[in-house]
Amino acid sequence: MKIELNKITVRELTQGYVDNAENGVKAFGGKLDVRPPFQREFVYKENQRNAVIDTLTKGFPLNVMYWACRDSADEPSAPQYEIIDGQQRTISICQYVNGDFAFDMRYFHNLQENEKEQILNYELQVYICSGTDSEKLRWFETINIANEELTKQELRNAVYAGSWVSDAKRYFSKIGAPAAKIGGDYLSGSANRQEYLETAISWISDDNIEIHMANHQHDANAAPLWQFFSSVITWIETTFKPSKERKKIMKGVNWGALYKEFKDKLIDQKAVDTEVKQLILDDDVTNKKGIYPYILTRKEKFLSIRAFTDAQKLAAYERQGGICPHCKKHYDLSQMEADHITPWHLGGKTIAENCQMLCKSCNRVKSGK
Repeated sequence: MKIELNKITVRELTQGYVDNAENGVKAFGGKLDVRPPFQREFVYKENQRNAVIDTLTKGFPLNVMYWACRDSADEPSAPQYEIIDGQQRTISICQYVNGDFAFDMRYFHNLQENEKEQILNYELQVYICSGTDSEKLRWFETINIANEELTKQELRNAVYAGSWVSDAKRYFSKIGAPAAKIGGDYLSGSANRQEYLETAISWISDDNIEIHMANHQHDANAAPLWQFFSSVITWIETTFKPSKERKKIMKGVNWGALYKEFKDKLIDQKAVDTEVKQLILDDDVTNKKGIYPYILTRKEKFLSIRAFTDAQKLAAYERQGGICPHCKKHYDLSQMEADHITPWHLGGKTIAENCQMLCKSCNRVKSGK
């Protein structure tokens, strides 16, 4: 991997600046993709934007920026670089020089020539990275640790930039995008932070996001991803017919995996509805968002059944005299684990009277672990 520190003047950076809104922002003579189409549109507040311009006018150093070289083999006329860190600083500078806002009650065109030249000749420090996709992803994650400005998916979008990502963003990466309209009730995060796109790729790839993006980087479009996502949402809606209130506990569930496993199985919607009501009212169920995965898979791990307290464990241990009721051997408390005498799924509650202490070996056998 090659990483070079470059000094780029404001004059060079702002040359050819154009903001086409949803169609992206370009600068640096059209060679820099400042904000790819449909990427998140976070904008500095006025005081943050003014702080950037104040730094330039005073000649103070501005934080270093990071760009990545892009593979433009498929599109020779496309921008050669993409901003990894420094998007808002870049937009603030370009907008000011372009005359989009005033600083200290003066627009750029109101400045004296020597003041303009001072700003245009200001040198920005920019690290430009080129290398393999995996190398760039590791580097981007490293420089982003202290920043927390970019999400993991935003970093992946930069690494695997191409026709497939651009088309995928059209479906998933904008507030009000198709994915938000049909599936927003079932997705965590937000579209403009790329979390909807991340979820969709995770669903279709069994969480092998980077491998999937690498394999499809140069595909002409992301239609298969959108079709799969649409199928998952349609299956949820038609299978469960959830109410507005039910959708609250369905948000953030790994519906992609459930769809793949159960889409061809007949599911009794009324029976599911009845059980959902029971589990919502069950105080032992501490993770209500796990109700639907549990009903489909019968794996109690999704429900996070309430655990016995330390006091309940000690009381049961003392009551048993430290003897495991299964193997009849004596153990220290630290060598034993709490267990429901009557299993939870058979109606046993997490109360003192239903607690017994088993040695770790017997508890593993009983629970099938």
